[in-house]
Amino acid sequence: MSVGLKVSAFLHPTLALSSRDVSLSSSSSSLYLDRKILRPGSGRRWCKSRRTEPILAVVESSRVPELDSSSEPVQVFDGSTRLYISYTCPFAQRAWIARNYKGLQNKIELVPIDLKNRPAWYKEKVYSANKVPALEHNNRVLGESLDLIKYIDTNFEGPSLTPDCLEKQVVADELLSYTDSFSKAVRSTLNGTDTNAADVAFDYIEQALSKFNEGPFFLGQFSLVDVAYAPFIERFRLILSDVMNVDITSGRPNLALWIQEMNKIEAYTETRQDPQELVERYKRRVQAEARL
Repeated sequence: MSVGLKVSAFLHPTLALSSRDVSLSSSSSSLYLDRKILRPGSGRRWCKSRRTEPILAVVESSRVPELDSSSEPVQVFDGSTRLYISYTCPFAQRAWIARNYKGLQNKIELVPIDLKNRPAWYKEKVYSANKVPALEHNNRVLGESLDLIKYIDTNFEGPSLTPDCLEKQVVADELLSYTDSFSKAVRSTLNGTDTNAADVAFDYIEQALSKFNEGPFFLGQFSLVDVAYAPFIERFRLILSDVMNVDITSGRPNLALWIQEMNKIEAYTETRQDPQELVERYKRRVQAEARL
């Protein structure tokens, strides 16, 4: 399967928030609308979003349809290499970006799964954890997004996503280990548990982006770290802007530049979602939570 996309530019989209590797059921929390957020210890409020630059987003694509409960089973372990994803899952997006960046579109087949109506055979025959992403390779199936992007980088040809420098490898491990804490911190602000947590988390990201000056990315050059954070910063930036009127790049020039440069990488922009479609999904989610 191959994916061909057309992209366009428009202003102020909103994307849905995913909080974990997607399984049959996932916990969610209500968002506090129109909340003002204070910077910890400073008394300064987060700046309101004044974003005017266009955001690349998918508005038309030739993506193959997702497989659902009515779809025929995939012929597992037939010698093909397959990456099972959902188009809307940020964890799956990580593996998708890595595949694209290494130029493996013709070597790793993309198999999109409908998570709301997933086929029973996916759990029975492909991946018993019943989550995405999952990679079928060499007669076995591997899961967990951070493990998969490392596996794809190590076991397939293409540009390396791992730095040669030992110092950068240490920093990469630290930043990859922080990804879950980062997401939890931002979600705790979105659900009203800790209004300062997202601010602290994005300050950490800003500082991390200043460590190496060879380029705008976390390790200077584009790496697994950028792959790991991109799907989540993409979503959090837009949600915080549209729901809470907060600009995460205000006072964070390194983060602003990183986002700008990420949007020049086709391997990433090819994986972005249709914001208009996702904002409707997001609104339905919030409405459903409000009725609970």
